[in-house]
Amino acid sequence: MRKKKIVIALGHDALGTTLPEQKRATKRTAKAVVDFIKDDYQVVISHSNGPQVGMIHTAMSEFCRIYPEYTSTPMSVCSAMSQGYIGYDLQNAIRTELLNRGIYKPVSTILTQVMVDPYDEAFYHPVKIIGRVMTEEEAEAEEKKGNHVVKTQEGYRRIVAAPKPVDIVEIDAIRALLEADQVVIACGGGGIPVLAQENKLKGASAVIEKDLAAGKLADFIDAERLVILTGVEKVYLNYGKENTIPLDELTVFQAKKYIEEGQFEEGTMLPKIEAAIEFIGNSAVRSVLIARLGAAEENHMEHMGTIIHK
Repeated sequence: MRKKKIVIALGHDALGTTLPEQKRATKRTAKAVVDFIKDDYQVVISHSNGPQVGMIHTAMSEFCRIYPEYTSTPMSVCSAMSQGYIGYDLQNAIRTELLNRGIYKPVSTILTQVMVDPYDEAFYHPVKIIGRVMTEEEAEAEEKKGNHVVKTQEGYRRIVAAPKPVDIVEIDAIRALLEADQVVIACGGGGIPVLAQENKLKGASAVIEKDLAAGKLADFIDAERLVILTGVEKVYLNYGKENTIPLDELTVFQAKKYIEEGQFEEGTMLPKIEAAIEFIGNSAVRSVLIARLGAAEENHMEHMGTIIHK
C-alpha cells in the first residue's frame, strides 16, 4: 500500500535563533516529526531560516568590512550556508529520535536551489530587510554596488526582493530519496534563489517565502497534505482584535475571500494561506493544516489548528 506523503514546513519556533537555542529546538521538533513517521507517513521537511541567514549575512558583511581584501558574500551563498547548518542539526536530531524509538530510517538534507523568474514584479519592489545596520556613508556605498537600501529606525539596512518560486532544481533527487523511503529535508529557508541563464544557474539577490516554497515542494512530490507548523494555534479572522475568530476549517473559496478583505498580514499568515491555495488548487484530495508546533508535540494535530481544503 502506498504511503501518504506529507510536507512539514517548520517555522521559527521549531528552530530557535542562537546556536544553543537551535540545538534544543530541533530536539523538541524531532519528536513531532517522528510522530508522523511512526504513523507511516513519508515525510519531507522544509524550514525557515530568518534569524540564521540574517546572522550569517551580518557576520560575512562585517568580516569583509574589517578585511576589505575579501569579496562580499552574496545572499544566495548565505542561504546555502544556512541550509547546511540548520539541516545538520535537524537531521541529527531526527536520526537520534528515530533510533531512540527503534526505527532505522536514513535522514538526508538536500542543498536545494529554487528557480525564480527574473521578470518577477518582486524584483522591482524589494521588501525583505536583511543584514546589519549601516551608516549613511556605508548605505551609499551599497547603492553604488547596485544593492537596495532602506532607512529604518536603527539606521540604514539592505533590502532584497521576495520573488515567487517557479521550479525546484533538485526535485528529482528529492523524489529518488523518497522512493528509497528516506526522510528528506529540502528547500530550507525557501531554497537558494537562482536564475536560469542557458545551462548555468546564477544566484539571485533575493529571499523566497518559505511557505510558498514548501507549497511548491508539496505539489512537485504529489503530497496529500502540507503541514505548516507556526507559533499560533489556528488561522484567525480579525487577529489581534477584541472580536478575534478562530477558524477550525477553511475552504479555498473562503480563503480567497478573506485575502481580498485584507484579513491576513503580509509576511506572516498571508504567505501561508497563499501557499495553501496554490497547493490545493482544484484537488479534492489535498489539504493543508496550519497549527502550533506544540499541537504536533502533544499529538493532537487532528483536533487543533486549521484545516484548509477545496
